[in-house]
Amino acid sequence: MSAIRNGDGAFDGKSIGNLREITEEETVRVSIDLVAATRRHVGFLRLVAESHCWLHNRPTITEAVRRYEELWMPLMSELTVGPNPPLIIPPLDIEWVWYCHTMNPVSYREYCESRFSKLIGKPTIFDEENQEYAYNRCREIWVRKYPSEPFENELDSDDPQDSIVTNQDLLDKVSNHQGLYSKFSEPYMTETVYIITAKQRYKGFLHMIQRYGDGCSRLVPASDILLMWSTHQSYPTVYAADLEEIDEDMGKVVGLGEAVKEGEVEETKKLWERVFDQPYEKAGGAANGGLGQVKPWFSWEVMESDVNTKYKSMVPRFLLEVCVTVKLNSKMKPTQEDISHDFLRLRVVRCHRELKIDKLLSNFPLESWQKAWHLYCEFGTRGVVLELRHHGGFFFRGSSLRDTVTFLWNDLLRAPSLSLERQVNESVRAVTSITPPAQASYLLKCVPDRVTDDSGAMISDVILRMNQYRPQEGRWLSRTVLDHASRECFVVRMRVGGGFWRRGGETPLVVKWEDRIIEIREGGWSYVAGSIGRAPERVVGTAIPREASEHWNASWYFSTGDELMIQWELSTLVSGLRFSLKNQTSPDSTVKLLKGRKMQYKAKKFGSEVKEDEENKESAEEREEDNEDEEGFVTLVRTSEDNPTGKATALINWKLLVVEFLPEEDAVFVLLLCISILRSVSEMKKEDVGSLLIRRRVKEAKLGTRDWGSVILHPSSCSPFTSSPHLRPWYWNAKAVMASDGEDHIQRQPALNYSAAEGGDKLYKRGIIA
Repeated sequence: MSAIRNGDGAFDGKSIGNLREITEEETVRVSIDLVAATRRHVGFLRLVAESHCWLHNRPTITEAVRRYEELWMPLMSELTVGPNPPLIIPPLDIEWVWYCHTMNPVSYREYCESRFSKLIGKPTIFDEENQEYAYNRCREIWVRKYPSEPFENELDSDDPQDSIVTNQDLLDKVSNHQGLYSKFSEPYMTETVYIITAKQRYKGFLHMIQRYGDGCSRLVPASDILLMWSTHQSYPTVYAADLEEIDEDMGKVVGLGEAVKEGEVEETKKLWERVFDQPYEKAGGAANGGLGQVKPWFSWEVMESDVNTKYKSMVPRFLLEVCVTVKLNSKMKPTQEDISHDFLRLRVVRCHRELKIDKLLSNFPLESWQKAWHLYCEFGTRGVVLELRHHGGFFFRGSSLRDTVTFLWNDLLRAPSLSLERQVNESVRAVTSITPPAQASYLLKCVPDRVTDDSGAMISDVILRMNQYRPQEGRWLSRTVLDHASRECFVVRMRVGGGFWRRGGETPLVVKWEDRIIEIREGGWSYVAGSIGRAPERVVGTAIPREASEHWNASWYFSTGDELMIQWELSTLVSGLRFSLKNQTSPDSTVKLLKGRKMQYKAKKFGSEVKEDEENKESAEEREEDNEDEEGFVTLVRTSEDNPTGKATALINWKLLVVEFLPEEDAVFVLLLCISILRSVSEMKKEDVGSLLIRRRVKEAKLGTRDWGSVILHPSSCSPFTSSPHLRPWYWNAKAVMASDGEDHIQRQPALNYSAAEGGDKLYKRGIIA
């Protein structure tokens, strides 16, 4: 039932309760295809953001504003006949200024009417083929109209001389919107199901303004509504016609880049809840207004492509944003005693079984919705479970289960609004919302495994019997590569010994440095008996050691065409490492290895957003701790002519043999880098730096106990009780996250005894540490 206002403008206590119940007659009609328009909108902002220095330096912006005012707008005014604008698209710099101008509809309308006596619109062209046609047609018209003016902005970005600008206000608007893409850069924001849901919420927002916004000062749009609104605004004639009846009311809405006053977000939330009886904030729809969106602690970018589809053993990793909002049922009137002893517990259906985040019911108000948890989950977790529990002991111990509800991802994806409501024991209402799953970075780790021979078979009596006791030639150290779900996807082998071994016969001998190759085979082991098996046959990558040139201490040649050279200062050892990467097959791009966690992988302080000016205030102890944390990390950065500032595509911890990389980066190349650096450093330090001498399968944490990367908390959901390193990006505290199957667990293993067939420690020490 629709909400009804009485004579004095107050609510009668009824609410719509569902956005889908709003009819076209009850709200504003949006006459543009918002789904297609939003995709183009986000793509355009991304293109502007990727223009880097060219479109964001002062001389270029100034020249773009001049071209827009003196050339483009007069041309559009001349070509616009009637309500429909001409089907042409201007150069990027002009389109960017035009877009920024339309983000203030009142200012844009006054500008057009004062100069051209009419509102100038933008063509609704969304198809790529039609966009190319419109762009080329614009070029033809431009050349005829302005033969002395270049079609593209040819101003040198290093030119210190500015053009004369008469519209300083417009210049400031363009400068202030440089970081706009960061508000809409989440990869799910171009998914159809997300846009459809956001469109419905935008129409509900307009309905709320139209019917019930009289008593409000200003309203703050949530991020999904803001995306729809800015998309709508960017087509000024369509926007003006659609919102003609509520044009004055839209002045109450906080626009892009505007400051938000204290209490305005809460006022918007309360009005939305009164009208729709649903939480205002949702996954992918945070209410931050002009304060800027609070970003997660990890990088989640739109993926250009996935070069790893060629490896059948690799399964993409998908993340989704999750928001759980709670409201106590005031009709049940729970007693203070019940509230003080009851609490909600959040768990996931699959994977992270140790995850148990508790919140007291007394933390939630009776009359309003409150966000309880905000997190990111791998799609493989399947869903979240809410438990209502009662405790009688100290700090939630000895609790009993009162009720439980489950929200499955597949059910939520089928829900029209990407959200579902469940009643928990009649006293709690819970709404869980998600975003569509989007591909995220790959996570891989290498774990110790048995010694293998030249053919790839594990050294074992089982293999000897199967081979009718023929000697197993050669000795290779092996590491199994596991993905984020502990699936075997590669086997890494490092040659350390040659020769035959037969019972009572010879002992394998160490091979020369130039013969100690590294190879990567695609797939998992083919087991023949228990944990004994053979490595997959297909070799997908190799690293061959070469004699290092002058000033370099180690050199590796990869089958990918890359050459890695490593240099170190003996006085500082690891801290003095320096790398050089060359690739003859990719002259258009440069690859660099930077020590430590850089760019998006730079770790932040837990529970806070550290600003650059605050970083200098850190104590000497904190800086020393940070330097220790950086040991073992290197960041892979790719630069090109189009992206001179570079892009970090992978983070490597060669000491723990753990890597994270974007789908556009090749898995085999990253693994070759990781292993080659560890082999080189081990030889340099004359010690087993990364536990390469472990030649047995080490007992790992039980699958699903606390899978790394399966659940990551949003900064807004953190507290001292949820500060587990497994709920943050792994590289924030890599040693703790990998302890279950890394150094810490190895140290707790009993003494490992190796058979004579495998060769003694001397063989492997000499094979790793020359």
